[in-house]
Amino acid sequence: MNTVLDFVPIWTIIIGMGVFFYVMLDGFDLGVGMLYGFAPDTPSRNLIMNSVAPIWDGNETWLVLGGVALLAAFPLAFAIIIPAVYFPVLVMLLSLVFRGLAFEFRFRDSEHKTFWDHAFCYGSASATFAQGVVLGSFIQGFEVTGRTFSGSSFDFLTPFSVLTGIALMFGYGLLGAGWLILKTEGAVQSEARRQGRICLVGVVIAIGIVSLWTPFASPAVAARWFSFPNIIIFAPVPILALVVAFLTWRALGSSREAGPFIGAACLFALSYIGIAISLFPMIVPYKYTLWDAASSEATQAFLLVGTLVLLPVVLMYTAWSYWVFRGKVRAEIGYH
Repeated sequence: MNTVLDFVPIWTIIIGMGVFFYVMLDGFDLGVGMLYGFAPDTPSRNLIMNSVAPIWDGNETWLVLGGVALLAAFPLAFAIIIPAVYFPVLVMLLSLVFRGLAFEFRFRDSEHKTFWDHAFCYGSASATFAQGVVLGSFIQGFEVTGRTFSGSSFDFLTPFSVLTGIALMFGYGLLGAGWLILKTEGAVQSEARRQGRICLVGVVIAIGIVSLWTPFASPAVAARWFSFPNIIIFAPVPILALVVAFLTWRALGSSREAGPFIGAACLFALSYIGIAISLFPMIVPYKYTLWDAASSEATQAFLLVGTLVLLPVVLMYTAWSYWVFRGKVRAEIGYH
């Protein structure tokens, strides 16, 4: 008997990995961009920007990978989700472009340096908020008729999506603070520790609100978390989140440099796992599963060949860039 290989779990892992790497890597440099706006003087701003200048553009590779993989492997999901969140995605992309210009023009257009400072900070903040709105809209689900999004262009804008937008700003801020603690010294590092604690409080509050809001809004999610024996099986996730938050708070107040960033990364990982538990196997929440939305097996197999060649290259390039630019950032080293 012929056995057909199921490519859906493979593509699910690839897309899940791509999204997680994007959130982690571009998340911290967007967080650095938001914290940049609170820097007290030009030398501090130079130092903060130089901490992400060599690697920020490579981090966005994962956004492209995730989007293209979604289109190729799950075209039905792409056709429903993108029209539903068109405006926040547009805001995110324009913000990322505007923010990217600030890296170059701030050092070359000295007459308008203040303008480009604002572009870097507000571009980072608006891109982060837009991503959080997309996440909130995704968790809430979309109005679908047949195989088409049938809601309005502004269905994405709800109290819940605004909350997730603000929550992601705190989360990326925490990642950014952890990165600055790793890469800087002195006053900039001390200020990053203080900002990290503020962001951590916001993250914990946001996780608590979202964790309570989602089950009350969706009976399916409530049944997934609170039915027996699931409540016992999944209980370690929120317990670990509390433990990690406590350890991260302590690391932010100590002399440890790696602890805050690792703690922030673990909080994101646990939140990611929590969302997966709530929604799996849905890719269009409450409407279509991964298998419902998948492209043909031949298409998935053909695209997988190229992806398995490209993915190691992206991983090696990313690892090499972080290795080359390891260590502390010094004020006298500029972005050229």
